[in-house]
Amino acid sequence: MKLVIAVIQNQDAPSLLKALTNENFQVTKLSSTGGFLRQGNTTLLIGCQDDQVQHIISIVKQICSTRDQVIMGTTGEFYDLQPVEVTVGGATLFVVAVEAFKQV
Repeated sequence: MKLVIAVIQNQDAPSLLKALTNENFQVTKLSSTGGFLRQGNTTLLIGCQDDQVQHIISIVKQICSTRDQVIMGTTGEFYDLQPVEVTVGGATLFVVAVEAFKQV
């Protein structure tokens, strides 16, 4: 058994949750905050059998694409705020072996 931990952007969460539940995966959604842009994101906990991990990864890849976003950032001199284009989105996935699973 595996636990897939997916950290995604908030705007991708509804579509990904729908796609995963349509495939009969049970998902727990957690609100979290990212470190780079300090924006809210979503962390999903997905329990699955070992042979389902690749299917989950393919669903995540389909829905959580990267995109460019303009933010106000410094150029490094005197706190001069300038528009800076950064790539956001995608997903960070952790796949962890689960020794035991119990519902009480």
